[in-house]
Amino acid sequence: MAVIGAVLGDISGSQYEFSRPKELDWRCCGLFTGKCRFTDDSVMSLAAKQAVQQGIPFEDSYREMGRKYPKAGYGGMFRKWLKDGSMGPYNSFGNGSAMRCSYIGEHFQTEKEVMEWAAKSAECTHNHPEGIKGAVVTAMCIYMARTGAQKPDILGYAARNYPKDSYQYSTAYELSQYRDTYRWDVTCQGSVPVAIRCFLESESYESFLRNVYSLTCDMDTLCAIGGGIAEEYYHGTGLDEDMLLRKYLSTELYQIVRE
Repeated sequence: MAVIGAVLGDISGSQYEFSRPKELDWRCCGLFTGKCRFTDDSVMSLAAKQAVQQGIPFEDSYREMGRKYPKAGYGGMFRKWLKDGSMGPYNSFGNGSAMRCSYIGEHFQTEKEVMEWAAKSAECTHNHPEGIKGAVVTAMCIYMARTGAQKPDILGYAARNYPKDSYQYSTAYELSQYRDTYRWDVTCQGSVPVAIRCFLESESYESFLRNVYSLTCDMDTLCAIGGGIAEEYYHGTGLDEDMLLRKYLSTELYQIVRE
């Protein structure tokens, strides 16, 4: 289930989102510690799942869940949007649209449905073309991983959407290059291709997380974006998922994951 990969990625990455030690031993440090928590990435991922399952508008589900968890770590404009029920989309291309769409790639059965629903999940807030693209590409990579696509196919799709000649951060660049050049970035175009590259160079769900740990980045969000892809591709996380979900999520959020 991609949504589990996204939520556990969010929780794992939360410990280093703003305070990654410069000399972090990312190859063997703890993945789940007392510093971990769920953030807005988990809340909104599960709000998107709830919207699809219950057949309600994404904006209604986002506002309902967001107001229940007001201290989850939302960005400034999204926090304003949550409070103001009359506020419409605000042309955002932040990575929030990409981190919340894992269930869409997991649930729908055709490429057309995945792309349409990913766009819907984004456009009520992140209606900038890059905000919509971030959600669509993320959901499609999850769908491709779930339906048997191999890494070269996923790379080809992502690199076509984030080509070197148009994007500073393209999936076509190797992770070793990012370790030297990447800078903390909360945009879709600065997060989605890098998260996908961390997956492409992984050997397991855990090694995907550690690849993200190797970067100074918006760590919980990159772990959530790529976590859904990795979970589907590797057919699970290899972790004690139920124990971790129970430990870190509220009872309500745990129930939505397991529905």
